[in-house]
Amino acid sequence: MAERLAGKAVADAMKEELTKKVEEIKAKGITPKLGIIRVGARPDDLFYEGGAKKTCEAIGMAYEVFEYPADVDQESFEKAVTAVGDNTEVHGILMFAPLPKHLDERKIRSLIPVDKDVDCMTLGSAAKVFADDLTGFPPCTPTACMDILHHYNIPIKGKKCVVLGRSLVVGKPVAMLLLRENGTVTICHSRTENLPAVCADADILIAAVGRAKMVTADYVKAGQVVIDVGINEDPDNPGKYVGDVDYAACEPIVDKITPVPGGVGSVTTVVLCKQTIQACEMQNGLA
Repeated sequence: MAERLAGKAVADAMKEELTKKVEEIKAKGITPKLGIIRVGARPDDLFYEGGAKKTCEAIGMAYEVFEYPADVDQESFEKAVTAVGDNTEVHGILMFAPLPKHLDERKIRSLIPVDKDVDCMTLGSAAKVFADDLTGFPPCTPTACMDILHHYNIPIKGKKCVVLGRSLVVGKPVAMLLLRENGTVTICHSRTENLPAVCADADILIAAVGRAKMVTADYVKAGQVVIDVGINEDPDNPGKYVGDVDYAACEPIVDKITPVPGGVGSVTTVVLCKQTIQACEMQNGLA
């Protein structure tokens, strides 16, 4: 039976540390604050927003939601995003995406100041991540993967790390973060030849492809660590959610594995707050 890499233990340890950090910053007369920009009211956005607000409250951070109607026009929304970016009381910005199709999302993303871009929405932030510039914030989900590996003392240096998925949200940035810690990284995708064999050769397999239960027993091996980033509706049980990994098939084989739900997703909102606190420190010369 594999060791279950529960996200709650990671999140709880991080919250304890962040609470102390927030108290230290408040003692200097500054309160770290997250600005949440949301257009419309999609259920998945509202769910994540609720988790972020709850985490902020738990560690003593401030937050403010900037909500706009789904039919907001381009000019008005550009002005609104610029105003949030210029607000000196807001240290980190989370903007939910994708935006409605009538909005020019690329242009709007560019209006977020890089030093407040705590979920890597801008090209400037992505460039910093790829250049190993530690003043740039990686997306929260890849960072959560790394925090889980660190919490459970899983070595990365010199290990074969296979990333299944090449998105800008998870696959590419998590590959950069693994490289930063001297992992030997392979990025796989739908056109990778002998995909199961490549995945099974990994010491650490990070599944971030967005297909329910795609990773089956032939993708894994004994001794392997599996981080499952996926969150998909279970095709066999509507209303239930599963990862990209077939947990029942892979768990008896591998050494360690994250569950879904209760794994990576449990850590992402804490990472969002952690990076907002780091942004606050940098903006106020405390870092």
